[in-house]
Amino acid sequence: MGRFNLLIALSLLSLFVFPSPTLAQLRQNFYANICPNVENIVRSQVTKKFQQTFVTVPATLRLFFHDCFVQGCDASVIIASTPSNKAEKDHPDNLSLAGDGFDTVIKAKAALDAIPQCRNRVSCADILALATRDVIALSGGPSYAVELGRLDGLVSRASDVNGRLPAPTFNLNQLNSLFAKNGLTQEDMIALSAAHTVGFSHCGKFSNRIYSFAPGKPVDPSLNRTYANQLQQMCPKSVDPRVAINMDPITPRAFDNIYFKNLQQGMGLFTSDQVLFTDSRSRPTVNSWASNSQAFNKAFVAAMTKLGRVGVKTGRNGNIRRDCGAFN
Repeated sequence: MGRFNLLIALSLLSLFVFPSPTLAQLRQNFYANICPNVENIVRSQVTKKFQQTFVTVPATLRLFFHDCFVQGCDASVIIASTPSNKAEKDHPDNLSLAGDGFDTVIKAKAALDAIPQCRNRVSCADILALATRDVIALSGGPSYAVELGRLDGLVSRASDVNGRLPAPTFNLNQLNSLFAKNGLTQEDMIALSAAHTVGFSHCGKFSNRIYSFAPGKPVDPSLNRTYANQLQQMCPKSVDPRVAINMDPITPRAFDNIYFKNLQQGMGLFTSDQVLFTDSRSRPTVNSWASNSQAFNKAFVAAMTKLGRVGVKTGRNGNIRRDCGAFN
């Protein structure tokens, strides 16, 4: 029995000395004694990039979302493919991720690595989480404290992307189901959908709503007629499907609650946007946030914080990459 008790005691001790990866907690001051100036360094690089192009905002925000929804927030979406591995970024659903998002993370990583104390001490996953907060604030949205302590993932497979990202044709049930798989509520989903207040989409992603919605109804009846006509002018039938247009026709360069006011007017670009207003289960939230930007900002910050906790890698499940685009 003495040997058995000793084994139990040692196993209990190991729980405290070597915390289980699942017990690890993200925390706001994670780098306080490792790289204390991490937030200012990242913000400085993000601001430089933002001043070069506004695309930095939607590109970084979308990169974070696409990362977290596939294998968790572990920067696996940044990994480049190799001859032996087709990575997440080369899945068809990720080919439209703008290069400026990747570049933002790479520039911030280089700035951190230029400081000996910080070199290879900050994960690419945390850099992306910080950069996402910074682009939201730079475009007029709320700033918030970011929880840190993620490690970078050890796997990136294009096949893992299948069925993990919302499609522009999704209805409310499909949206709620997908977000629930990531521990997010309907309210979180509606708040995160408002990221469409900035950025652009390609004509091919919504052409069905303006040309081939249903037999005898070429235009989606939930679309504002004037807006539908504008979309047809910007995206003629024969247009290159990669031509891009603003997702928010009113304030495309401001992170704000106009997204919800647009939905009230039938001006959601995707079916998955407009359904938030047409479905009676989600309409009250849309109406509430359309008239109260503070309430929306609060809900958005809460949803982003929850999103940042999805599938976090700790312990042996991850490491800190020397190059964000390649495994160590």
